[in-house]
Amino acid sequence: MTHGSRALPSGLATALVFGASGAVLVLEITALRLVAPYVGVTLETSSAVIGTALAAIAYGAFAGGRLADRHDPRRLLAPALLLAALASALTLPLVRYAGEALRGGGAGGVLLLTGLAVLVPAGLLSAVTPLVIKLQLADLRHTGQVVGRLSGIGTLGAITATLVTGFVLVAALPTSVITLTLAALLGVGGLALAGYLRRAGGAVRTGGAGAGDRPAVGGRAALAVLGLVGAGATGLAPSPCAVETAYHCAVVRADPQRPTGRLLLLNSAAHSYVDMADPTHLQFAYTRWIGALADVAAPPGRPVTALHLGGGGFTLPTYLAATRPGSRSVVFEVDGGLVALARERLGVRPGPGLRVAVGDARVRLAAEPDRAHDLVVGDAFGHLAVPWHLSTRELFGDVERVLRPDGLLAQNVIDYPPFRFLRAELATVGAVFPHVAVAASPSVLAGERGGNFVIVASRAPLPLARWRDRLDAVAGEPVTVRSGAPLAAFVGGARVLTDDHAPVDQLLTLR
Repeated sequence: MTHGSRALPSGLATALVFGASGAVLVLEITALRLVAPYVGVTLETSSAVIGTALAAIAYGAFAGGRLADRHDPRRLLAPALLLAALASALTLPLVRYAGEALRGGGAGGVLLLTGLAVLVPAGLLSAVTPLVIKLQLADLRHTGQVVGRLSGIGTLGAITATLVTGFVLVAALPTSVITLTLAALLGVGGLALAGYLRRAGGAVRTGGAGAGDRPAVGGRAALAVLGLVGAGATGLAPSPCAVETAYHCAVVRADPQRPTGRLLLLNSAAHSYVDMADPTHLQFAYTRWIGALADVAAPPGRPVTALHLGGGGFTLPTYLAATRPGSRSVVFEVDGGLVALARERLGVRPGPGLRVAVGDARVRLAAEPDRAHDLVVGDAFGHLAVPWHLSTRELFGDVERVLRPDGLLAQNVIDYPPFRFLRAELATVGAVFPHVAVAASPSVLAGERGGNFVIVASRAPLPLARWRDRLDAVAGEPVTVRSGAPLAAFVGGARVLTDDHAPVDQLLTLR
């Protein structure tokens, strides 16, 4: 042993490695939720969080190993935990203030924001394992056993934290509570460890007891003050969430121009609009386009059976119930918290005409009976997040299966020039359905800006003439409907997305 250090008790060493490694994974998972409202939940965001966490683990382990060879590890363990506690407490205000400035900032903004969220606290925590290993290497003949045991314990801690955070904590607690609780636990653990090591006589002191203690006490006091400042800054930082569900940062805002109007924002993006007094009012243009399609999908007044992939504010199911009494809608919504919010704040009332099934739309769709629906509405995409498994040929094959022979698919898509994702999605839908069309604002289709598109498809010829007439009556602005040869020219040689290859995030972000 070096520096006159003695090995830690086996239980304490195990707890330190298990806890520190687990804390890194808690930070990694919560970091994705912290940055999502500003940069979206995309493959790039997930990759940035994972890559940043791995970089923190690598640099932390490297630095911890070097420090363990140069200094007494017993003097470094408690400060590492205390500094990690401070860095974790500061994560929330740092991300929230920086997120407002970096919103939509591209790859550079994603990397910077994820770095602020996870790099420093995860790096400090990753230094704990090599420090502990150094202390436990009392006999070089057992080096492999010590390293292997503690490395395995660290991995077990990471696995445990991943499962507990993903399955329990995120569903039960807001991200801010998880992060601040973790910071508090690390702080308490660091202080307790410092007290234990002092009592055990493990710290190397220079000078008398009073001289040695004063700097240490002053340093811990300074860290405590900074931690309190960080927690206070969290309360003052602008929060993008009014309600945090398991999947979304959600806000419901009243419309100052329409007293009964409510706007639902998910991850800071406008997602749904509901008029609490008039369910036939469709505020967003793309919902008017889909509503116009539903108006001509069957003879006026005839009830229809509709399946909705994604619930959001339940705007279209309530529209169908109001305009076609007796209609039945089934809504697949992955976020149970969002369903509860819609009931509480948006007046959604499931009943005989509206069945809500909480779960992944792809999984739920597979259990639907054949030829059961007149209309399938796909509205699970947001401009910052696209569930890739709801964009593939296999998904649309299942949609085709549940539609009646003359049934219609209406798929909402958001894309930006040069429309790589839209073209791929049109090619994918066209690989399943013989009749396809797309509606959009003329300026959007011309490539002047991004926006919403509604892809319509069926095995039977589409009611395009009646749909155009209805659009002229209700759209409120010009709408272009493209089909046939012009649509084929627009799609060109775009790839068909499959479960085996659906690079949706790259198609959306590469310019």
